[in-house]
Amino acid sequence: MPTPSIRLPGLILSGALFATEAGAADEGRKLRAARIDSGAALVLDGRLDEPAWQRAPAFDAFHKHAPRDGQPLPAGLRTTVRLLVDQDALVFGIRAWDEAPARMRGALARRDKVDVDQDFIGIWIDPVGHGRAAQFVRVNLAGVVSDGLHRADGDESDLGPDFPIDAAVTRLTDGYSMEVRWPLSNLRFPYTGGKDWRVLVERSIPHADGALLVSAPLRLDALSHLSFLQEVEGMGDTVAAVRDRRFIELRPELTLRAGRNAADGARTRGHQADLGLEINARPRADWVFNATINPDYSQVELDQPVSQGAGNIALSLPEKRGFFLESADVLGLPLPAFYSRTVSNPAWGLRATWRSAGADATAMSLRDQEGGVVLRGRAYETLEYVQLRPTKASLWRTRWHGEGLLLGAFASQRAYEGLGANEVIGMDAQWRGAGGDGAQRQASVTAMHSRTTSGFDEATQPLRTARRPGAYLHGKFIHSSSHWWNELTVEAIGPGFVNDNGFVPQAGIVKLVGEVNRVLGRQSALGLDLHEFEAHLGLHETRTLRDEVLGQAGMEVVERKLRPGLWFAASRQTEFWTQLGFDRQRGRAKGELHDTRALHFGFATTPWAWVSKIAGEVTLGRQLDVDADRVGPGGNATLDVGLRFPLPRGWSLELDHHWNRAWVQGTLGHPAFADNAWRWLANLHFSRRDSIRLLAQNTWAARRDDGVTQLETWRERQVHRSLLYRYQWRHGRIVSAGYVDEKLPLVGNRSKSLTLKLQWEI
Repeated sequence: MPTPSIRLPGLILSGALFATEAGAADEGRKLRAARIDSGAALVLDGRLDEPAWQRAPAFDAFHKHAPRDGQPLPAGLRTTVRLLVDQDALVFGIRAWDEAPARMRGALARRDKVDVDQDFIGIWIDPVGHGRAAQFVRVNLAGVVSDGLHRADGDESDLGPDFPIDAAVTRLTDGYSMEVRWPLSNLRFPYTGGKDWRVLVERSIPHADGALLVSAPLRLDALSHLSFLQEVEGMGDTVAAVRDRRFIELRPELTLRAGRNAADGARTRGHQADLGLEINARPRADWVFNATINPDYSQVELDQPVSQGAGNIALSLPEKRGFFLESADVLGLPLPAFYSRTVSNPAWGLRATWRSAGADATAMSLRDQEGGVVLRGRAYETLEYVQLRPTKASLWRTRWHGEGLLLGAFASQRAYEGLGANEVIGMDAQWRGAGGDGAQRQASVTAMHSRTTSGFDEATQPLRTARRPGAYLHGKFIHSSSHWWNELTVEAIGPGFVNDNGFVPQAGIVKLVGEVNRVLGRQSALGLDLHEFEAHLGLHETRTLRDEVLGQAGMEVVERKLRPGLWFAASRQTEFWTQLGFDRQRGRAKGELHDTRALHFGFATTPWAWVSKIAGEVTLGRQLDVDADRVGPGGNATLDVGLRFPLPRGWSLELDHHWNRAWVQGTLGHPAFADNAWRWLANLHFSRRDSIRLLAQNTWAARRDDGVTQLETWRERQVHRSLLYRYQWRHGRIVSAGYVDEKLPLVGNRSKSLTLKLQWEI
């Protein structure tokens, strides 16, 4: 089920922060950096007892951002921040007081799993100063790190990037202190003319009803908070001193794999040794070069089985591979323009990125080996083909930044070695402004043109085709105020538009989406104190565009949605949303437009200290079975439960459970179609450096006689079991050993593999 369109203003990672322009309450109380010599004695132990910390100015002007319950900040939760800077790094010193230190939470966890169920300190840095992107890090009481990149364009956070952050925490009788060291080599900024660096610091206190403190007064009706992070004073000399410093990282990796396979009664064994290399170089502040040679991505896990349901439209997946995450802020393109997972197994890749105070650019080229999946969208389905030959994927991107205005251009190509190519050029623009009433407005547009000479025949074999052009247009307008959050989106994808370097699951359609959200603030209902409350109305219409090649008629309704609903937030970090779906869907060209009315709802809560989160989404009602072109009672349900238990000796156990089911009932008393998946993921952490992960994951799907269509029945089942030990003694230096057992029980196929991997950063 798609994520609900209701805006969730209580989450920082959703980008719902916004500092007032005046900031009058704390004018003059800015975070100031104190310079120290590189040779100064500064031991990263979390204690803040060196003389340098005593000389650094303390910032303590924190504000309560959540929960929005109208209650004052509990006494005894004072927080101070100090900042030291030398030739190599920024070092933040945080002192957090707490009158109930025994209730603080912060056990060992996986990287990027530090969330509001734990006590943590978060630091957001915009070293460019134009408010388009920020790097952020969160550190909990056990020193576990979550980090990533937040882009203002889509107001989204990406947890994929991993920065070489060093952190140390010391628990005290009245709270804790923390030191966070952020190397300057991993901060991207212009060579000259850049704006002042900007910073935001946040503190999570879950035992205080999920309190979240931030270092600036913030508004919930924000488009994004990044342009209004607080300026850091005292950074000018440091930037000038380090902008010419050269940094280079070499990361060789060795992968040894042994495997056994059984298929169709035949058994095979194999051994493989692969040597790969990643190179990251920064000759000076505004240039970054990256290269990857024969990388091994076999252990880049998604750990997330997703039910496709009874539909034929492809779903996108998040990126977690470092080469593609570098300079993702400069790329800043929506999925239809560039989708890095179209590159599945590169033999090599090159990338260069440049930044200035008013513009930036990036270019990359990769040779992708055979075996990947090529997606070609149509109005009612996504066609998938196997990439049978190596291809070359290339992309160029540039942007210009003005006050409230961004202009960009890009070009990409996918070449198929004598079997044609797919080429795309495009432009994009974004404007932001504020009205006299204080409301925020944003308008964005993306336009692309493609020409394609590569295709596939009816037997799915690749071939060169006659050149076919296509066009793409996307426009979006957002209006936000203290009482309203409204969006209007128009998207048109021509029937001939293809972007094999992007994600285009449908083509030959035009979409119109409208979202109206009324912000009603605090409310009381059924004896509950609702900290935040919103009413919602969603409108969605998708129609076909005429396609003479496929014989597709124009202006045929593919999907129509009318969805009133509501969203609220309450205590214990609880959120709930619901929508009534007065929907209609068509499963195939010239087919019937079916009534698919349904109830949609979802929730998330953290009721106890040992529960990291319980979250679920449910759809119940009339469901469209696309293959059968019929509607039956059914639904789609997803449940996620995360548990975290501290153990003796400082160990910690994380348990993540996921379950989802999609089904459409037939007329014979059983589901005509069912798609199920469950996952059980256990992580035993011995320290921040080493852990054991056990993953058990099953998926199964079936079609049975529905009593109407007489479609062929079938069943599929996949079983995955894996065990992985991982030890990291410093950033970029990792050894891991894993065992994987995968099988298709219904057809008797099974594969087992043992992998040893060594990564070393020089």
